[in-house]
Amino acid sequence: MYKAIIVDDEAVVRVGLKNTIDWEAHGFRLIGDYENGRDAWEAIERDKPDLVISDISMPFMDGLELAGLVVSQYPYVKMIILTGFDEFEYAQQAIRLKVSDFILKPITAREIRQLLDKIRLEMDEENQRHEDLSRLRHQLNQSLPLLKERFLERMVALGLGRPQIEERFSFFGLPPLKPGYLIMVADIDDFGDRETETGYWDEHDAEFLRFAAFNIFEEIAQRESLLLFRTREERMVTILSGQEDESLLMETAFRIAEEVRHHIEKYLKFTVTFGVGRACLSTEQLPAAYKSALAALDYRFLLGKNRVLGILDMEGKAPSPLPIADWDRKLASAVKTGSLQDALAIVEEGVATLKASLVPIESCFLHVQKAVLTLMNTVQELSVHLPEDRLDPRTMMDVYRFKTLDEIEEWLKQAVRLVVSAIADNRSHLTSAQIRKAVEYIETHFANEKITLQEICRHVLMSTSYFSLVFKQHTGETFIEYLTGVRVAKAKELLQHTNLKFYEIAEKVGYGDPNYFSILFKKRTGRTPKEYREQHAKESS
Repeated sequence: MYKAIIVDDEAVVRVGLKNTIDWEAHGFRLIGDYENGRDAWEAIERDKPDLVISDISMPFMDGLELAGLVVSQYPYVKMIILTGFDEFEYAQQAIRLKVSDFILKPITAREIRQLLDKIRLEMDEENQRHEDLSRLRHQLNQSLPLLKERFLERMVALGLGRPQIEERFSFFGLPPLKPGYLIMVADIDDFGDRETETGYWDEHDAEFLRFAAFNIFEEIAQRESLLLFRTREERMVTILSGQEDESLLMETAFRIAEEVRHHIEKYLKFTVTFGVGRACLSTEQLPAAYKSALAALDYRFLLGKNRVLGILDMEGKAPSPLPIADWDRKLASAVKTGSLQDALAIVEEGVATLKASLVPIESCFLHVQKAVLTLMNTVQELSVHLPEDRLDPRTMMDVYRFKTLDEIEEWLKQAVRLVVSAIADNRSHLTSAQIRKAVEYIETHFANEKITLQEICRHVLMSTSYFSLVFKQHTGETFIEYLTGVRVAKAKELLQHTNLKFYEIAEKVGYGDPNYFSILFKKRTGRTPKEYREQHAKESS
């Protein structure tokens, strides 16, 4: 059963659609009806319906603006526009927004039923494409283009010259890459508690589900003209190119990643996590961009599964990390994620391995120096400042002063504790600075009626999901609550110190609709603008 909502400012239309249509008979459950786009958008964010039927002309937010938000944030939601306007430009806008149908009023109950059947059939077919496991198993049995995948993996992991890349792209029939570039890596978190009917689970089932996830990703990648492949570690890697504006490239990456993540969770019943790396401007920098995507994915240890993690959210515009060996990389990952216990355990594991290996003492010192170099690189990579009296770089490499591995282990653990603490302080400072920048932007641009969460996130280079989380942690309010508070505070000043009319004040604080401004003002202060001005005049006299 699919979920649907109705949006129309005419109560008679809403009541008619609710009462004359047997929604469940057509495969839908009507979960709400709303009289304006703002209320509908709040419901869409909260309830995630599968179908939205909306009028165009409505107060506060019209149907086309609502459709634009739905398409950008929830592209998997079907949108039907019902309107009494037959102007061609409205139809053109609807087509550009990729709405499912644009229907002119008046429309009969029979036409509505036929429309619902048509939409349900389309949605059933989409579900069938994703859920038809027999079809996916058949595709899995076909030969995979391993040669192409290994070439692409080598290109992003090790780097290749431009002539070699162009030659191989031509050979494999791949579209040429265009500046700038961004890489994101998806990794399956786990398969949950899934079992076969016999209660037996083997690697063949796991491989089939990996392929099913890749198939979903591939459909979306083809639609978006992205380059997608799998690595030897069964991770899914995609390359975005052709957009030199870093903020737009990031916005596109997060939108696609969220859509893939949603479809895999919905249709396959397990989760994936995405790591989104830094943008770059040349193919020679692809290995650095790939390493930054892997580094973003490592933060799954800190933030949990089923997420889209951006390296800029966690580390800011730090230099690209240097390649390190396995033990060193594990230590760096644990230190960067702030997992002190894991980092200390990795130190213990490394020292225990050295003890058990019985390698010459010079080899032990070399391995320890590599671990120390990893810590120094991590500190530099994240632009963390450490007082020299706590961790002097000139003595960090002087491991020869120790006489036993036990002494080295204790000293290395102490260094790890200092670095983890400094990184945590630095990350908190970075996030605070980004939130301060966002607050300054809001307080400067609050009069712009069209200011959006996406605009703020582009300004501070953060993803919308991570920004929403840390903004409320720092301010105690959501973005909309904080923006409303700023606007109401400014409105109070204008009510107290000017003779401007209420509609003029509403416009100056970012509300084109004075009635909506009055509603919000009373909700926030307990009084209407008129009552507030009169009360202030009495108190001042």
